[in-house]
Parts: sequence; structure tokens; C-alpha cells
Amino acid sequence: MVVSSETCEGSLEWEILERSIRNFIELSQGAGPVKTSQAPIKLSTDLILHNLKLLEVRIVNHKMATPLCQKMTDLILNFLMTVKPEGELEEACTMVLLALGFHNAGMVIMKLWDRMHQDTLPPRSLLVAVGKLNLCHGTATYIGATWEYVLRLLRKAQEENDRLALCHVLRGLATSARMHLDLGTKDEEKMDITPELLSIKAYQTLRVLYNRWSLKSKSKVTEQALVIIGHLFYLVPPPKLKNQVNWLTRWLMTLMAANLNSFYISQCICQLLDALFASGSGGINLASQLENIADMLFRQVSEKVNSSDIHSMQNHNLALKSFFLLTKLYTDQVVHLLLKNLESKDINEIVSALEVFKDVFHGVPQTEKLRSEVMHSVILVIQDDLKPVRVALLNFLEKLGQYDYLDLPQGNVIINYIIKLSEPDPSNEENVQLMCSKILQRVSLPQLLNLMCQPSNALAFVALSKTATEMALKAQALGQTPYLSNYHLRPSQFISPQQLLTHLVLFSLKPYRGNEFGVSSLRLLSALHPITSLHPVIHSNVGQLWMKMIPQMLHILNDNTVKSLNQKEWEDRLLKFLSQSLLAIDDDDWLEQLTQVILEKINIFNKDGEEKAFLYKFFGVTLCTSRNQKLVKRMLSFILKTTHEELLEREGIAVAFSIVSQKHLKIALDELKEYSTILTNKDTSSILNLMKEHQQREWGLVCNTICLIYNKIILENQETIFMHLEAILTLVLQHYHDCIVEKDKNLKLDYLNALISLTELLSSLSIICKFTCPHKLKIVDFLMELIKAEPVNCLSSSLRQKAMTIITNFRKIKPLLDPEVREELLRTCYKSVLCLPPADVLQKEAPSPKDGQANVELLRETLESLRMLMEALIIEMPTRVQNCLEYLNTWLNSQKDHERERAMWCTARILGFTVKMNNFQTEIEFTRLGRLVRLLAIRCQDPVDNICFLSSQAVYNLYCILVLQKQMGRKKQGLWEEEGKSEVYSANVFYNNTFKIAKAFAEYFTEIQATTLVLTAMEGLTDSRAKVSLAAAQLMSAVMKERGKDMIKVQEIVEGIVERLNLQLEPSTKEETLQAMCSLAGNNSQSVVPLLLHRPLPWDRTNLALWKAFGTQRETTINVLQLLIGILEKHHLKLESQEIDFQSVAVTCALCEMLSGSLCQEAVQELYPRLLISVLCHLYWVIEQNTPQKMVVYSKEGGPGSKSKPLDPTSCALEAVKLVIQSAAYDKVVLYANDHHCWDLLSCPKFYYVGIMELTSKPWPPLPHPSGIVKNCQPYILHRILNHVRNLLYSTDNHWKILARTCYAQLLWHRSVAQTLGQDFLGNLIKWIKEPSLIMKEVGLRGISNLALHPGQSEILKNLVPLLRGFLKDEVRVTMQAVKSLRNIICHGQGEDTKVAFCSISKQLCPLLSDERDQVRISATSALGHMLHQINKFKPGTTIQKEIYAFLVPLLLSIQDNNAEVVKACGGALTEWTNVIGWSSLTQTFRHITLSDHIQVLEETCKHLVNTSRTHLVGELLFQSFGFLKSPQPSLRAAAVTFIGLTAKQISLNQIHEDDMTLLQKALENLRDDPVETIQSLVDTVLKKIDTYMHPESEYASRLSRMSSSFFKFSGFKPPAPRKRLFKIGKLEEVDNKEKKHWNWLRLHVNSLPSWHHGR
Repeated sequence: MVVSSETCEGSLEWEILERSIRNFIELSQGAGPVKTSQAPIKLSTDLILHNLKLLEVRIVNHKMATPLCQKMTDLILNFLMTVKPEGELEEACTMVLLALGFHNAGMVIMKLWDRMHQDTLPPRSLLVAVGKLNLCHGTATYIGATWEYVLRLLRKAQEENDRLALCHVLRGLATSARMHLDLGTKDEEKMDITPELLSIKAYQTLRVLYNRWSLKSKSKVTEQALVIIGHLFYLVPPPKLKNQVNWLTRWLMTLMAANLNSFYISQCICQLLDALFASGSGGINLASQLENIADMLFRQVSEKVNSSDIHSMQNHNLALKSFFLLTKLYTDQVVHLLLKNLESKDINEIVSALEVFKDVFHGVPQTEKLRSEVMHSVILVIQDDLKPVRVALLNFLEKLGQYDYLDLPQGNVIINYIIKLSEPDPSNEENVQLMCSKILQRVSLPQLLNLMCQPSNALAFVALSKTATEMALKAQALGQTPYLSNYHLRPSQFISPQQLLTHLVLFSLKPYRGNEFGVSSLRLLSALHPITSLHPVIHSNVGQLWMKMIPQMLHILNDNTVKSLNQKEWEDRLLKFLSQSLLAIDDDDWLEQLTQVILEKINIFNKDGEEKAFLYKFFGVTLCTSRNQKLVKRMLSFILKTTHEELLEREGIAVAFSIVSQKHLKIALDELKEYSTILTNKDTSSILNLMKEHQQREWGLVCNTICLIYNKIILENQETIFMHLEAILTLVLQHYHDCIVEKDKNLKLDYLNALISLTELLSSLSIICKFTCPHKLKIVDFLMELIKAEPVNCLSSSLRQKAMTIITNFRKIKPLLDPEVREELLRTCYKSVLCLPPADVLQKEAPSPKDGQANVELLRETLESLRMLMEALIIEMPTRVQNCLEYLNTWLNSQKDHERERAMWCTARILGFTVKMNNFQTEIEFTRLGRLVRLLAIRCQDPVDNICFLSSQAVYNLYCILVLQKQMGRKKQGLWEEEGKSEVYSANVFYNNTFKIAKAFAEYFTEIQATTLVLTAMEGLTDSRAKVSLAAAQLMSAVMKERGKDMIKVQEIVEGIVERLNLQLEPSTKEETLQAMCSLAGNNSQSVVPLLLHRPLPWDRTNLALWKAFGTQRETTINVLQLLIGILEKHHLKLESQEIDFQSVAVTCALCEMLSGSLCQEAVQELYPRLLISVLCHLYWVIEQNTPQKMVVYSKEGGPGSKSKPLDPTSCALEAVKLVIQSAAYDKVVLYANDHHCWDLLSCPKFYYVGIMELTSKPWPPLPHPSGIVKNCQPYILHRILNHVRNLLYSTDNHWKILARTCYAQLLWHRSVAQTLGQDFLGNLIKWIKEPSLIMKEVGLRGISNLALHPGQSEILKNLVPLLRGFLKDEVRVTMQAVKSLRNIICHGQGEDTKVAFCSISKQLCPLLSDERDQVRISATSALGHMLHQINKFKPGTTIQKEIYAFLVPLLLSIQDNNAEVVKACGGALTEWTNVIGWSSLTQTFRHITLSDHIQVLEETCKHLVNTSRTHLVGELLFQSFGFLKSPQPSLRAAAVTFIGLTAKQISLNQIHEDDMTLLQKALENLRDDPVETIQSLVDTVLKKIDTYMHPESEYASRLSRMSSSFFKFSGFKPPAPRKRLFKIGKLEEVDNKEKKHWNWLRLHVNSLPSWHHGR
């Protein structure tokens, strides 16, 4: 029923709905656009689809009248016939028709009839809608008519879509018809066709579909046809249906071959079989096609089921249902087919058969024949055990179990298979385990337990025990008793309770084996308790005990893992559980049976050692709980007679005895004694009756077993065993004498092994110290004899090792060994062990690699036993440690490496153990400490690296002993521990470090010991072994470094070292010896240095090496340098004679060698000012001496491949100066000095002070390369130099005074020095410039120049300008320094003071620009440039500019000089001059002037001068140049002529006054007779050019003269202006010249006529 949300009332709404439908139809058919107020509309496909869906919703949600439904149906059908939509549009139309059908189904169905007589098929949408409407209520009356019409259409339909649409109709008709037939009389509707006619229609339809439609390929039509045919089977009469089986089967097989969807085939077969089964029989045809149908169904069953595909799941179920129907129809035939498939080789067939058989098995009668056949087939499948078959097989086996197949005789095969699958296997799936458990639950509990305890089923124990536990618990839940009742009375069928208990407890021993062995065992025990149910007395006791203890044990297992569980504690808990259980049982017969079971288990257990060991403990616990002493004695005797071939068995017997001894100690000891007595009795001994070759081995095993038993008993009964110890040891010694002495080495070894275990245990007992063994000394004696008997050239056995171990174990047992015995024992052991061949030899000489490795391991164990023995002896008498070490001297000094190594190993272990004891209440004396330290220190440099390592450990241990003893002594005296010792020593520190060893032990030596140690170590310097000699040198060096001040025989030491250095020592040894000498000199410089300085020059290599070594250690370097500086200072202050003193020369030689290394920098920097000044002063003194020619005092080493350079005293002193500067890390100063020839200046007595200036100065202007000391040294160094030289400024010694004042003046360049408070720098400098000495003047002026560089000095220094002007006419260097001083004062002055100062010195400075001394001229010119640069900053006025113009001519004349430096300086000065005057166009010209273009620059300058300046200025400059024409310098005269000529060239001389020209010509004519010919020639050339400029050609001049009268008469021009004056003249000269005014005027105008004419 359609439920509408609202009711359509009113004609208006119906009209709107109808109009919208019509519009939709018109638009969709394209009949024309909808007429609206807007443009015509054409609908798209999406819009049509939307309207159809909207129309469907409106129809469904509204009640509609039949006429309207009919009208709408017609419209839709018209649309379908016209447009023929497809896809979504077609489906939408179908939904609209269905919606209309819901209102009136008959109306829509009848529309199908209306098209009965048309040739075309109805629309597919209509067919689909009719098919779905046939399933609705109220359509029964249309079934017959519709079917009739559809039968006709079936023959017409050709296209797939049409046939699918017809299939919809047929499926609806068949389904609806079957439904109405099944209802029968209960049907409320009546069909329009009878059942008979309906069956005919169904049969016709079946034939038409098969004959007319091609249904033999995979297609949707075929699938839908199969669905329809399946429904038709129920409508076709059974006889006819049975007749169709053959062709139907063949057709279905064809479709299966075509890979049609299996679901449709299975569904069709199932419906066919269901229809036939409903008829009561299958018929002959079905029986004939049984195999084909079964084959098809097997294939369906074998297909993999996809849980996400519903057809796949339904297909499987339909196939199984089909088999069930077949089985009902043909039981025997189907069973035969299934059994046949079980024997197939195809896995899929087997799986399918098992699955089908399981599904149909409940419907098959269970006959004996069937059981036999099924078991046979199943066993075959089990034997193949194909993994893909397992799940299906287990499902089937579970079904068989339900029908008691497991109880059949062949059921064990199935059970064994299930048990096998229950074993843990990663390949087995979890569901397999679950299925196996379900199957096993079909087995009886006694049988299952029996299976569980079989050894072959051990791997499946967890699964079996879980199943058994589950069965028992289920029985309890059902109120049944899971007890095993009397099953154990049938031992042939089931195991006994003792066996079951033992089995489960053993599986509980390793609880996490198989993940759950322990838990499963305990849970099963809990579920089965009590296993001794036949004993009514113990029933409740055991049950209550297990109910309490088993949950506790399970809780422990749950809280732990295989890693966290303490196995020992768990084993003890199990034994406790057994002990209490056996106590609760309290039945000796039961216990006796249990012991027999345990012994049987022990005898058969060979694999798992832990379980066998546990069984021995279980045996002991069982006997321990028994109160029957006879049973205990009998069982102990029995277990002693069991096999003890393996160590595990012997230890197990011992453990069992120890457990039994807890309650039956006397019985256990008596049984052992009786057992020993029987063995040594020839009549009763089983061993003595054996052949001799077998007796040895048996005796060894017996001795080992007895000793092990004693060990365990002693360990278990420490408090009660004390009274039995003497008897035990007596018996042990008796065994040696009775059984061992006459036997071979192997038997002795076995005895010693047993004795080792016994003595180790005894030594671990706390009560053993109170025990006195009278047999101890005898045992030690026979053990020493064993050691002595062992060969030392090979390691044949472990006898010596075991003997030493036993002696060590006896250390706590009284009496103690005497000293003589101790010494003999140690020497015996040392000789026996240390002399053995080395490990590699033992390995090489072994018969096989395995034996070789065994020998190496035995050697290691032997050495370890020796160590333990040594430690044991030290414990007994700790004060005799030194004796133990002295016994090793022979091997410590051995020539064999392995003997030294082992001896050193022993030494290290002895000392190390002594330290660990920390027992220094009694002082351990080392009376030969020095000898011992020297020996160990030398061994620290042994050629064998491991000896070095061991020696370092020994040294460290010895050091620790001394330190601890010292601390103990101070503690006894009540003194505090020493503080301030930051040095931390260790073995790693001492390793290969003799220095650290000597440093550590130095404080423990007296003065004589330290001196003697050095002298004795000195003897080892010449040892042939390099490492030994090196070690001696290092030891000597280190001791002298630490205790050098305490050396007594210094001269003897020095001479001895020098003597040995002259020999051929190893390089490393020699280096260490030099370092030793260095340390000695550092601590005793007053003694060592004079000894070396007095050696004759030049020194040999040894002496030079010594001095060079003195520069490698800071303290030594400082001490020696201070002494050498003192020698230089005292020598030069007191020396009055002019003869050379070789001690001071030797000092410089020593300095050259000391400072030639790179390690003296820090020391030199610390003494730098004083050292530098003293060496410089020495240099000043040396250069003034009369040294012999070619005198060589020192040889400087050359570079690689070059010869050494011999040096005289001066060169040596100069080299010392260089090295002092370089050593102080001022290499740039040396580079600067090299570039500026400082060394040459310093080598000359006359220019020495200049060299000092250059060495300390910073050049002006600054250079890109390094500069002097003042620039490179740090300020604090400069202040140190200042403080040092300040005291020497007024020294009486001229050398010191000049050096000090020069440095003092140069230091003022640095601002930090110049600003030092409390210093009267200027006062000192003024004093010096007033002294008559030119050197002092220059130095003073240099100081003023430096002082002027700093801010704040201008106010003070400006007052010195008048004084400094007086020095501008002094000697060259004085004048230069005066110029520099004035330059700096002006350049660093401020404001007007600068300009005033410049003006005050300009007149004195100007002549210096043309000074005949190049240095003065360059200095003055350069200074002028800097001054002009400073003046320009303060905007000079006219007055200053006039002063500045005075410098132009001298500069222009100097620029013509051939000296490049002069030209460069002039260029700089002229550049600044142009900046001040404003001649910017010439600035770049002057800045880049060179020697090659200076004349061109001069010409450009003259041109610019004439063109831009006033005439009188040009005249003044020319007049100024006249003065240079009289200069005594030819270059200046020539330059002045050139300047006049170039200037005259640029002047219009015809416009210059004749007097001026006359003056100019006269000035030049005076040089016609110049002594220099080049000047005469130059003058003539210039005069000719001037004359040419003044007098044009004569012809041209006469023509102009003739025209001049008429020109002035008729032209109307005024007379020409008067000519210009170049030079200023006095008033008198001006009056005298008025008479010539008119003529000059006329001549001027006449001269201008050529220009006028040219203009015309």
C-alpha cells in the first residue's frame, strides 16, 4: 500500500499535476518548446531524469483516481515508445510505472495486453514493472492471461535487454503462481488459470526457453533463465520433469564448462532435486545421471567460499543441501561415491568428500560394513596426512567420534593421529588444536592419561593434559568422581600412581617448556587428586595438601616468565611439595615402589641432565621422608652400586646422599665407609677382580664419587659434620696410599680432582679455622713431590696445577707452614711453572689443534693456581711480601721473554693482592725499595708489550702499598692526611711511563738514594737493548726532575752524562738523557751552567745539544736564562778593558742554541724585555771590540741539504737578537728588520742607534708589511721595556745610555706608553736635544716626534716650534728628525694653532725643499704634503695662501729631479697644494706623476698657471725662480731654466713690458757661461724661443710699420693700451720709465696689427 502524506483535493491541484506531466512529455519528446513568457525551453537529460524522479515521488505520495492513473500511464508509455530511453532514464520510467501500479496494478498489467496484436515488443520498462507487480497482492486474476501473452513474446525477443525484461515477467509469474498453489484452499485470491493448465504453461515455457533462446554461454540472460527454470520445476508435472532430467543435466554441465556463475547452477540443481524429492522418487533418468550431478556438486563444494560474496556462501550451502537430497534418494550410491573420492589423489576431491560425508553422515544408517569401509578410507587419508585436508578430516573425525568410531579396534590410529596433531607446531592452525581437543575428549580418561605418559607422546603433553584436566573438571561439575578408582591395578593397561606422580612432577620441573608444561601438569594433579584413592586413611590429607599447595605454585608460574623464574627456587618448591606429599602418604610400601620407579627412570634417562639430576634429588627426598632405616640403608647401598660413568650420575648420587644425610647422617657415613672397605678388600672388591687396564678407570670414578658424596654431606651438615672430619680426611689419605700410589698419572689426576672438590668445600667452612689436621703436612709433602716430579720442558698433565690448588685450599687448616717450607714451596712452584715453554710452543708441539688449545688453557689454569697459592702464603705471613718477590729475581732478569713475562705477572699479582688485603697494621718493609723500583721501571720499557703492562700494574700496586702504609703511620701518629696532592696515579698512567713512576716514588727516596739511583741508572744508558737504555734514561730524567735539588754529586753526574752523550746512544735515549740534564740544570743552574760555559768554543754537538735541551722545559729555561742575563749585565757594567771576554760570547752561543727551538716561547716572553735589552747591549759592546779575523765561535745549522754557517762573535750576537725576538713570537719584527736593513745598521758602531730606531719603529706613512717592536708587541710588554730602560737613561755606560734612550724615545709612539702617568717624557727629551751629541739630539727629536702623535700633546708641543726651527739647519739626520717633529706637531694640532705654527716655519721649511741633501729634501717635501693636508682642514685664508704660493716654484723645480723618491714626494706635496689653492684640475695629474712624465706635467702646470693666474703672480713666481738660477746645484739651475722657458712659452710676451722682458733675458743670459754645458745649451734654446715670441719675422714687421701711420690716421682706432708688467718695481724706477711711455704705447699697438689684420 502506498501511504501518502497528504491528500490531493480540488481540481486546481490535479490540473497543475496534469499540466506538469504534459509539459514534461512534450519537452522530453521534443514536440516543441514550452510556450511561456520567456524564450522556448529545451530540456536536458539530467533535467528529464530529475523530473521523472520528482514525478515518482508525487505519484507515490498522492492518492490518484483511476482515470488520472490511466492517463498518466498512457503518457509514460507514449514517452517510452517515442523516445526509447536507456539507462537511468529507462529505470526512472520503470519506477514511475511501478508507482502508478501501486495505485492500480491491473490497469498497468492490462496495458501490456493492449499491445497483444502489435508486432513490436512492449517497452522494457513496462515488462519490468509488470514482473514486479505480479508479486503484489491482487494480481492473481491476471496470471493466466499475462502468461499467455508472454509465451508469445518469448519467441520474438532477440536482444539481451528485452529477454532480461521478459525474465522479470516470468519470474514474477512463476513465483506468484507457486505461492498461490502452495496456499491451496487458504488462498484468498483465485487465479485465472487452473493448476493443470498452469503446469502446461510452465512446461511450454521450459521448452521455449531451452529451444528458442541460446542458453549455452555465460550471460545475464542465462543466469536469469536458470532462476526462472528453477521455479518452473515446482510447476511442471513430476513425470514430465523426470523425463527432462537427462537434457537438463547435459545443459547444466555445458553451462558449468562455460564458467557460468556457480550459484545459479547449484540453485537450479538443488531446486530440481527438491522437486523430485517432493514427488517421492528420483526416477531412472536421475539415477543414470547421478555421477554427473555429483561431480558438478563436488566442484561446487570444493570452490573457495568468499565470506564477502553472498552468492559464494549460498552456492556452498546449496551444494551440500543437494548432496543431502541425493543421499536421501540414493544412499548406497552416494556413500560409494564419497568413499571413492576419499581414496582419490586429488586434494580437492578428498576435502569435498570429507565435508559432504560429514554433512550427510547423520542420515546414513550405521552398519558394520559401513563402519569398516569408513575406517579403511579414513586411515588411508590419515596415512597420507595432507595438510590441506587436515581441517576437513578433523571435522569428519569429530563426527565419527560421536558415533563411537574411536572405540573400534582401528580407533588407535585415529587417536595417535590426533595426538600427533596436538603437538606444538607453528604450521598447525589454532583451530586444529581445538578440534583435536574435542576429539580427544571422546577417549576415556584412564586411556588418555596412559597415552599422556607414554614417552612417544611427550611433545603433545600440554594438549593431552589440558584435555584430561578438562574432562576431569567436567566430571566434577556433573557430580561424577574423576578419580581413577582401581585402574592402577591393571599395570598391563595403565600406569601406576607412582609412575603418574613421577611423570607429572618431571614435566613440572621445566614449567615453561612448551609454554605450559608446568601449569598443565599441576592443574592435572589438582584435578585428579588424590591419585592414591585406594588408601582411605591418606585420602583427605593428600587432597587438602594439594588443594593448598598447587594453587600457590600455579600463582608463581603465572607471575613469572621463563626468564624471571628462579629455577633453583622452583626446584626446591617442587621437592618440598613432594616431601610433604610423601609425609602425608606415610606408607613405606608405597615409598618403596616409588623409589623403584625413580631408579627405573634414572636408568632410562640419558638425554636431559636436569631431569636426571632432579630424579636423584627426588630419590633422596623419598628416602629422607622414610622412617624405615633398613629401607634407607638398602636403597643407599643399591644406588651406590648403580652406574656412575658420567659426572652427572656421580653428582646425583652425592646429592641423594646429602639429602638423606639430613635425617640419616650416621647411616649415610657408615654406608660409605662400608662401601670403601668392600672395594679395598681383595675378596669382596668388584674393582680388584677386573683386568688391570680397567681397574684404573674404576678407581678414579669411585674416588671421585666418594669425595663428591663427602662434599655434599659436609655442605649439607656443616654444624654436625665437625666431629666426623678427621675420620673423613684419614679415609681420604688412606685412599691415596691404598689405591693411588701404585697407579698411573690418570688415576692420580682423578684422585686430585676428588680431593680438590673436598678441600675447596672445607676451606669455605667458617668452622675450619678451629680444626687442626695432623695429616696436613704429609699431604703438602706428597703434593710437593708430585710438583717436583713434573717435567719443566713440557706440560704433560694438570698434576702441578691441581696440587697447587689443593695446597691453597689447605691454607685455613692448622698447622701453618714454617718459613723454610714456605720458601721451598715457592721456589718449587716458581721453577715448575715459570720455566714451562711459552703458550705458542705448547700449541705448536701439540698433536692436534684441539690438543694445542687444551694445553694453552691448562697453562692458564696452572698460572691461576700459582697465583692463588701465592695469595694464600701472603695471607699467612703478610710481612714477607718482599721475600716472595725476591724469589722471582732470577726469572725477572731472564733472557727469555716468556719467563720474564710470567715472573712479572706473579709480581703484579703478589703486590696487587697485598693492596687488596689492606692489612697494614704491621708494617711491610721494603729494605731494597730502590732496587725494586728500578727493576720494575726498567721492565716498563721491556721489548715485550705485555711485560710493560704487567710491570705498570706491579708498580702501581707497590705505590699503593707505600701510600697506604704512610697513611696508616700518620693515622697512628694522630696526624691529618696530606692535602694538595692533585696527581692521581693508576696502572694506565704508569704504563710505558717511567717518568710518572719516578715522580710517584720520588718522595720515598732519601738524598743519597736518589743520587745513587741516578748514578746507577746512568750505567744503563749504554745498554745494547734500546728499550732498556731508554727506560734508564727516562728513570734518570724523571728522578732528577722530581728530586734534582737533592742531588749531591752534581759535577760527577754532569761529567758522567756528558761522557755518555759523546757515545753512540739511541736517539730516544739521547733525548731522554738531555732532558735529564735539563732537569738537573733547572734545579742546579748555579752549578751546571758555569761548568758548561767554561768549555772551549766552538762547542761540539754534545754541548750544543745540552744547551738546546735547556730551552725545552719552561722552568729550566727561565732559570738558565736568568743566570745568562745576569752574566751579560754584570759583565758589561764592570768591563773596562777593550779586550773581548769569551764568557759573554759563550753566553750568546748558549742563547743561540737554547732559543733555536720552539718550546722556549713562554719562558722568553716572561723575560723578554730584560733579555732583549741585555742581548742588544752585548751586541753594541761586541761590535766595538777588536775581534780576530775569521774567528768562529758558533756554527749555525743550515737547512736541509745545506752546510752550517760559521759565526763570529758579532754575527753570533746578532743571531741571538733575532732568536730572542722570534722566540717571543714576534716574527713580523724580524721580517721588517730584514726588509729595512736593520741588521746591517746594528752591526755598525756608527749607526747602531739607527738600527735600534728602525727595529723598534713604525714607519711613516704606515706600510702594508710588518713593522717594528712598538707596533707588534702588546702594551704590557712595552710598559715592561719602558720600566727596564728607564733606569738606564742616565747610565754612566754610554752603550746602555744610547740603547735605553733610543728605546725610550721609540716607545713613545704607542699611546698607552705616552699616556703613562707620573712620567716626564717631554722634560727628558728636551734635555737630550740640548746635549751636544748629535745622536742624543736625533733621539730626542724622534721622541718629540712620537709624542706629538697622541691627542692632548699639541698645547704643550706648540711652544717647542721656535726651538725646533733651530734644528732645520743642523746635520742631516737631526734636520730630518726636526722636520718630522714639526710635521707631527702640525699634523696632529688643532685649529688656528696649526695655521700659526705652519706660518712660523714656512720660511725655514721652504729652502729645505731644494736642499742639496736628498734625504732632507724628501723628508721636507713629504712633511709639507702632510702639513698642507692638515692646513686644508681649517680653511686657510689669503695670508696663508700667499705663504703657500712660495712653495710652488721649489716644488716644480724638484719635480724635475731624477730621483724617483723626490718626484714621488713632490707629487704628493703638489697634490695637497692644489687642494689648498683650488687647482682641482691638476690634482689627479700630480697624484699619479712618475719620473717618466714629470716634464709633461710641468708644462701643463705652467700653462694652467699662466691661463688662470694674474700676471703679477706669474711674474712673482718667475722672479722667485731667478734665485734658483744662481743655485750651486746644477739640477736646480737647469730646472729653473726649464720652468722659465715653459712659462714664457705660455705668456704673450709681445704684451709684456720691455723692461720685464729685459730683466727676464738678462737673468737667463747670466747662465750662458755656466760651467755645465747642458745648462748653456738649455739657456740658448730658451732665449731663442723668447726672442721669437718677442720679435716676429722682419718682412711682416716692416709691412705693418708702413701701414701703421695710415691706420691710426684713417681708422679711427684709439692708440693701444700699455703693455703688462710681470715684475713689480720701485717708485723711482717707475718715474724714470715715464719718458718711454709713448713709444712703448705705439709699439704695443703696432704689434697688435697682425692680429687685427688677421681678424679682418
